[in-house]
Amino acid sequence: MKRVLFQGDSITDCGRNRNDFYGMGNGYAYLAKGDLELEFGEEYEVVNRGIGGNRITDLIARIKVDFINLKPDYLSILIGVNDIWHEIGNKNGVDTEDFEFYYNHLLTVLKEKLPETKIAIMEPYVFENASTRNTEEVPNRWELFKTGVAERAAVAKKLAEKHGLPFIPLQDELQKAVDRVGVNKITADGVHPQVAGHIVIKNQWMKWFKEAIK
Repeated sequence: MKRVLFQGDSITDCGRNRNDFYGMGNGYAYLAKGDLELEFGEEYEVVNRGIGGNRITDLIARIKVDFINLKPDYLSILIGVNDIWHEIGNKNGVDTEDFEFYYNHLLTVLKEKLPETKIAIMEPYVFENASTRNTEEVPNRWELFKTGVAERAAVAKKLAEKHGLPFIPLQDELQKAVDRVGVNKITADGVHPQVAGHIVIKNQWMKWFKEAIK
């Protein structure tokens, strides 16, 4: 049986039971697990190690126990929004230059320690909504979010190219869904997906996975 590992922040975590090795939460990782079981039966073991609030530095801190020790055959990483969100909220973010440094280090180590693992980099995204909109206290809040996430998404794509890894685009695909049904049906606060948003992300992930297993 081959192991699939989902890694990231709250978008991946999505309320999973961290006391259950196979706790999946109720987001795109859970939906992808269902697709895999429906199509492939018991061929794949699916594990979720996303943790809400994580930044790239938190993934570095977890690289041994939640990446290397798990020895996944397939791994996807979705990270980046908290690196700017935490900066806007409490000055505890990771700036773009450091984000690139740490993300590059993460991928370098993973490729060295897990040479057979197929890794995909997912694109961080953001939309203007309840938690990202301008406020009286932070009148340029949306601009900070939009610019900050776009910079980190560009870094993620750049590093995917540098390391020869697939890049899973999300911003434009989610925007298409927003254009069809409205932002509130896709994300509750500009970042965390509603069910429809998770389906979009899952569909993008499945496109990569179908290619990865060929």
